Amino acid sequence: MVDPIIDGSAPRGRIDLRIGVGRRRYWSGQEKGRIVAESYASGAVVSEVARRHDLTPQHLFGWRKAARDGRLALPDRDGSLFVPVVVAPPRAAGAAAEAAAGLITIEVAGAAVRVERGVDLDWLTTVLRAVKAAT
Repeated sequence: MVDPIIDGSAPRGRIDLRIGVGRRRYWSGQEKGRIVAESYASGAVVSEVARRHDLTPQHLFGWRKAARDGRLALPDRDGSLFVPVVVAPPRAAGAAAEAAAGLITIEVAGAAVRVERGVDLDWLTTVLRAVKAAT
């Protein structure tokens, strides 16, 4: 007598089939930035965000590291780059010399960025995002 080797009536585990061409996908910088920003949202779990966008968590962590290093720009939350301005009296004689030269000092998370009049706004935006991502 032959015993059944496989019982076909027992339920099996979950199986995911991926059908299609196995090719590399291309993500634009804006898409990467949007996904990374989503992973930094309050209460977000990186593995869940990665799964939603059909990525591995390791891939998303690589993009997050690129954003911290300033190699990937994150989108603005509300579309603007304006921040509240606080006017304070000069702290030293060096500050008075900067004001006379037309310099603006922007302090972000303990870092000071000094900007001259007529600076390229795209460049300044990139620098401020990199400083913010590094902290």
